[in-house]
Amino acid sequence: MTDISQAAEKAKIHEGKEADHHPYFRPRDAATLILVDRSGTVPKVLVGKRHDKVVFMPGKFVFPGGRVDKDDYRVSVAAPITTELEANLAKGSPKTPASRAKSLAIAAIREACEETGLCLGRKAEGKVPRLEGPWKPFADAGLLPDPSSLFLIARAITPPGRVKRFDTRFFTADASAITHRVEGVIHADAELVELVWVELGSKPLADLHPMTRNVLNELDTRLATGPLRHDAPVPFFHFYGGKMRKDILS
Repeated sequence: MTDISQAAEKAKIHEGKEADHHPYFRPRDAATLILVDRSGTVPKVLVGKRHDKVVFMPGKFVFPGGRVDKDDYRVSVAAPITTELEANLAKGSPKTPASRAKSLAIAAIREACEETGLCLGRKAEGKVPRLEGPWKPFADAGLLPDPSSLFLIARAITPPGRVKRFDTRFFTADASAITHRVEGVIHADAELVELVWVELGSKPLADLHPMTRNVLNELDTRLATGPLRHDAPVPFFHFYGGKMRKDILS
């Protein structure tokens, strides 16, 4: 996690983060996880409130997520991603290879555990492989990350001309997939100072980043049709000719 002092230092470097006149930067792979609680009449999603002194979207409600790390390619897992999810992640041009598809799903799980303390894992059979850094909470609990419950909701690429650009895959998983909670992750000096389960369509979600609202609308539509399915269309939000386009990955 990024603490506030680090964020303040980054602010000095990235003051122009939202400017749109910078040279072309290749988008970096990133992943976001939207956890859903469907136990009530209206589905709820988990959002975190960002510290008001962080550089990006201070004081806003966000979903956990971030860029893919090199270790996301190598970490041991309790189960592979499903063949259907791998196929959805491979869509688009150029095709996403299996190793990259796995790293995207794993990054979503890692970021959720790092930022919220909620971990999607499964008890490992036999001795748990040595896991370090952000994966240590899994090892401490005798777990390995389990991406088998993830569904791909959308893909979105940051517009050209920004200092930071991301090629983000938005995943969702049911709250029942949470198997471990790391205490002390959410506090007054953390990147996320509060976690809240909020009903779809409620006020805290109205202040989300516009692209995130687009993705959430897609999720809302899919949840309204019943259980999540891998064969539902996956939208791809990107910018062409200065305007946002919505295509369907194929």
